[in-house]
This record gives sequence, structure tokens and C-alpha cells, in this order.
Amino acid sequence: MNESTESTQKTRRRKHGCGLGCLVAFLVCCLGIAILVAAGIFMVASIEDSDLPGLRHLASSTPTLEGGLDENPRLREVWSMGDNGSDVKVARIPIRGAIMPGDSVWRGEGDGSAVSALRAIRRATWDKDVRAILLEIDSPGGGITMSDQIYHALNVFRMAGEGRVIVALMGDLCASGGYYVALAADKIVAHPTTLTGSIGVLMSSVNVRELAERLGIRDVTIKSGENKDMLNPLRDLTPAQAAMLQQVIDAMHSRFVGLVALRRELPEEKVRELADGRVFLAEAAREAGLIDKVGYHELAVEQVHELLKIEEPLHFIRYAEEPSWIELFRRPRRFGTAELRQLLHGGDTRLLYQWAPR
Repeated sequence: MNESTESTQKTRRRKHGCGLGCLVAFLVCCLGIAILVAAGIFMVASIEDSDLPGLRHLASSTPTLEGGLDENPRLREVWSMGDNGSDVKVARIPIRGAIMPGDSVWRGEGDGSAVSALRAIRRATWDKDVRAILLEIDSPGGGITMSDQIYHALNVFRMAGEGRVIVALMGDLCASGGYYVALAADKIVAHPTTLTGSIGVLMSSVNVRELAERLGIRDVTIKSGENKDMLNPLRDLTPAQAAMLQQVIDAMHSRFVGLVALRRELPEEKVRELADGRVFLAEAAREAGLIDKVGYHELAVEQVHELLKIEEPLHFIRYAEEPSWIELFRRPRRFGTAELRQLLHGGDTRLLYQWAPR
């Protein structure tokens, strides 16, 4: 091998080694930056709001009310529609989708969820200026306990102030737990195409015992009692266990039927005839006495006027969560363009939060 060829190969090896070393250094640098960013996010997310007052935009359109944060949630009051100068305040509170508890986007958190609706109802309860709630429901139902909690919270709102009223406006679907919640309203209005009803309770499971046996899968369950693993998909339900569960379902169903009979002023026998899980189109529901009116949003507003017995314009408001940098790190999915613009620029955010019903 001549000297020229050997020199060329050495030069190539040096360049290759330099290129590989630079790449490794770059990757290590990127990894270090990623670790620092992750550590920073973790530290900021771990700090309480009270520790970083400068990071939160605390301007609010309403004065601070008494009560703890869970009793009186800190929510931004947004002018929704009507006369902003009117002293008669009405809170528009939406409930959309399945009614269930949760602390994540997929399990029931966010605008229109049952969790946010419950917070908004509690906020309205503590505000003495709120005279009415316009409850906008578009839900197939959900958990009976969460539905009952919202129903109870609405009744607490009504009893917390003299002359307070509630009007429910149904959307595409207001069935099962959605109708359960609507029962708290003084008047129920449904769109002409609304499906409602489905008065009933269910408990379901899947039994795959035979399939498991064919696949050679054996159930191994250590339990403290014979009934501890009821609805185990690898075991058949005994007649005694089926009777136990049916008793629970019947008790919950009787509570539902009793509330319908009480709130709609219907004989319980008639309600039981309707409470077999069937759904009703709006007009059929009105004829059966399950709702009061068939119409649109304007009709629901008219019902609020009639119940309050006033002719002056109403001031409709909505509630929005207070955005902060800490919440951005904790739950980034909750933030859209409007929230980020407020965090970056601050100032008056009324236009940013005038959300249309979804």
C-alpha cells in the first residue's frame, strides 16, 4: 500500500470518528435538556397555587365569596348573553356526554362534564345574585350515584335562596341519568327531536366460562365469602346471587320511579308503566307528562322569565375554569388557544371565554 492511499484512509477514519463523536455528543446534550425540562415541569407541577401567586391571572368579574374551595369553587364568571347590566343573574350550566365521576379527560373532566357541572352548581349556590339556573342537558345517562349527586346539588341551590328556580333544556338525548338530573328542574323543555325517558337501572356483565374452558383457562379466586366474586366472568351466576342483584336493581329502580312520580306529579302506577326502559320523542314525552314544553332555547328563556315572575332582561352567565401555568403543566389537554393567549398576554378575557354550546 503506497503512502498516498494510507494517508487517505487515515483521514477518512479521523473524519468518521469525529462525525460519530459529534453525533453522540449531540444526543447526550439533547437527553440532558429533556431531563432538565422534565424535572422543571415536575417541580412546577408539585408546587401549590398559593406558593406561586405571580403565575396565576387572578382577575375575576365577580367578587370573592365566602366558603372553601370545594364548597365555592374558584371559577371565572363569563357574560354569556342577555343584558350585562341586569341585576337578575341566570347561570347557564351544560351537561354533555356520559354522567360519571373522574379526574381525567377520558373519565369525565372538562367543559360540560358531570364534574364541571357539579362545580358550577356549587359556585352558583354560593352566589346570592344568581336567581336561576338554565341547565342544558345532552346526555345518554351514566352512573346513578353521580346523577343523584347533581340532582341533590340542584335542590340545594334552590333551597339556598328565596325564589330561585331551575329550567332544564334537553338536547339530542336526555335519557336515564340525564332525565334523572332533569327531574330537579321546575320546568323541563325539550327540542322537538329530543329523545328522553329510558327510566330504569341496569347492571351487566359478560360470562366467558365455556370459552375459557375450551382455551384451557382455569379460574383461581381466593375469596372471603361465597358471593364475593358475583359476576365473575369465569363463573356462572347462581339463582340465589341473581336474586340478590335483582333486589338491588329493583330498589334503585323504585327510587328513580318515586322521584319521577314526585317531581312530575304523576301516579306511581302510571310511572311504572312508562319506566320499562323505553325512550320517548319529545311530543310523546310531553303527552305522558314527563316534560312540560316542546320548543327551543328561546322557549326555555321564556320559562325562566315566567318562573321568576319578572319582565326585565336577564343577565346570563357561564362559568369557566381559571387558567394558570401550573394547570398547563398538570393537564395540558384542557388548554386551547384562548387559554394560552390569556396566560401569555393577560388582560380582559371576556371575548376569549364566550364559548358557544357544543
